[in-house]
Amino acid sequence: MVAMTDTHSPTHNHVFLGEGHERGERRTWIVIGLCIVMMIAEIVGGFLFGSIALVADGLHMSTHASALLLAALAYRYARRHADDPRFTFGTGKLGDLAGFTSAIVLAMIALLIGYEAVTRFIEPVPIRFDEAIPIAALGLIVNIASVLLLSGGEHHHRGHTHAHEVHDHDDTHEIETSCGIPKLEVFEVGVPPRFRLSFERGRRVCLGADVSIETVRPTGARQVFAMADRGDYLESIDAIPEPHAFTAIVNLGPGNETHSIVFEEHHDAHATHRDNNMRAALIHVLADAAVSVLVIVGLLLARFFGWVWMDPAAGLCGAVVITTWSYGLVRDTGAILLDMNPDKQMARRVKEAVEVDGDRVTDLHLWRLGPGHLGAIVSIATASQRGSDHYRRLLDRYRTLSHLTIEVQSRPR
Repeated sequence: MVAMTDTHSPTHNHVFLGEGHERGERRTWIVIGLCIVMMIAEIVGGFLFGSIALVADGLHMSTHASALLLAALAYRYARRHADDPRFTFGTGKLGDLAGFTSAIVLAMIALLIGYEAVTRFIEPVPIRFDEAIPIAALGLIVNIASVLLLSGGEHHHRGHTHAHEVHDHDDTHEIETSCGIPKLEVFEVGVPPRFRLSFERGRRVCLGADVSIETVRPTGARQVFAMADRGDYLESIDAIPEPHAFTAIVNLGPGNETHSIVFEEHHDAHATHRDNNMRAALIHVLADAAVSVLVIVGLLLARFFGWVWMDPAAGLCGAVVITTWSYGLVRDTGAILLDMNPDKQMARRVKEAVEVDGDRVTDLHLWRLGPGHLGAIVSIATASQRGSDHYRRLLDRYRTLSHLTIEVQSRPR
């Protein structure tokens, strides 16, 4: 048995930072500035107006700013040392390390809030509602502004720790024909993936009776799909096997044109692309906002209905919420730091892509290098005279495989 090993990285410089790294860094510094201004205003105002509650909230804001400072420094250090040869696989994981640390800090904050809430159940303290309610409302406004600044209007799964696997295809293509522009797509919402060919109203007559689609894969494998009439569209009778990366040759029927369309699959598991450093910063802000909302509700009920116990009860609920978010962050970032397989679906797809002609994957290691970047080591046993370039071409469609090492082992036929 002869083994050939080939290591290749498309980036060569081992820079595995997320696409929004610099944007996240700028936004984090802006929010830190906002928190510092708010902190100074509350502490100075508290001393000037004799409000200990205002001073206490200002000191609380300082812990909030410190946690965000950790995220900002992690962004900066990762960027400045991205090309440092001391980091074998770059600095992409530094954000996950910062996120893990922030999660521990969050857990400690939850314990302190919980302890304080239980203490107030046992020994209630007088509440100065006229000061406490406006302070909590002001803190909520600052937190909402911080969330908007950090997210930049983008959608984030805040506090939600499950990985949603999304198959992002270039799956809708317009076909320019002499009688209209039908659209071809791979449709897989709630059903096995099938081709769908839709057309403009009144243009159906332009299509022949025997429309078919033939797929040609990078390996040379071909498959013909007959189409069935579904009323508003034509749909392939057979499901499309994975992976969805091929050239589709569309035959619009006798007397009509033939068109070739390239489908490229970009596997995009949410957990692979998630920026845990930004996620940790957002959770810190959201945790503070959630506590502010609960505190405001508790204070209002205590003031107008005399339910003084609602104030510590709100604090206890806030501690539970923060603990839940902290646990999810520790679990996800810890898995990355320990190089657990971040994407089982990608591992399955790598095996399926390689094991098409009797070859066999004997060993596969997959780990996360940074947001949107995966590293992989693939050992392949084959009876054919194939080099690593052959298997690299099969895996090139997966853009998240940023660092790929392939070992080819020859075995008897």
